[in-house]
Amino acid sequence: MIDKTAIIHPSAQIAEDAVIGPFVVIGENVKIGSRTRVISNAHIEFAEIGEDCTISPFATIGSEPQDLGYKGEPTKVVIGDGTIIKENVTIHRGANCGDCTTRIGKKCLIMVGAHVAHNCVLEDQVILANLVTLGGHVHVGFGAFVGGMSVFHQNIRIGDMAIISGFSASRQDILPYSKGEGRPPVPDGLNVIAMKRRGVSQEVRTATNAAFKLLVSKDYNTTQAIEKIKAEIPMNEYIEKMIDFIQTSKRGVLLKSYKTGHQSLDCEE
Repeated sequence: MIDKTAIIHPSAQIAEDAVIGPFVVIGENVKIGSRTRVISNAHIEFAEIGEDCTISPFATIGSEPQDLGYKGEPTKVVIGDGTIIKENVTIHRGANCGDCTTRIGKKCLIMVGAHVAHNCVLEDQVILANLVTLGGHVHVGFGAFVGGMSVFHQNIRIGDMAIISGFSASRQDILPYSKGEGRPPVPDGLNVIAMKRRGVSQEVRTATNAAFKLLVSKDYNTTQAIEKIKAEIPMNEYIEKMIDFIQTSKRGVLLKSYKTGHQSLDCEE
């Protein structure tokens, strides 16, 4: 159903059972999947939106990136099935680099007033609370939760199932499965609740927690901690993911308090 007050560009492809509410503007190169609802007053262009999504009033999806190098190249936003976009959210389409796409996964929840900048990638089941701001090229891992009014520098990564309290900010990567808060959000524990909910066994959680404690310990630098983990702790996919996350970091991974320095492989070279 398309409300008679909606403005639809001729290039738009809208599923027959999608709902387009009053005063919605659907611009160029938009695809909207089955059973998706665009409630009212939203503006969408250069975007592919999956099935069973909800786009709330005054959300803006696919507008030009805030990148001075962007010159109108054909870029886009892709949003997965079952994702909910709340009021006044802004999601900018990609700048002309990489795959030229801003990507939101399946079953994500982007709460009121959050901003997802150009070329960001949000994996499935990510939650951004009210007024979260992601700079360009931020990658948010599966099942991560970011608290309200938090701000993140462009090009950082937030690991799988990390949980970050509100009013935090970081210029470095956030370790998978960690929980933290502050400016920066120094990790103070493992996100055990998220791991339990996703069926991770107690044995695996215990080993992963032991590895986490070594990584954040003041007694070892990051290289030493990784060596000790490999020598003393039974490896599992979660420990391997944490180690790989650290070793592939370009901005460094936030592991320790600013009082002892931000430990990362980069700063040890």
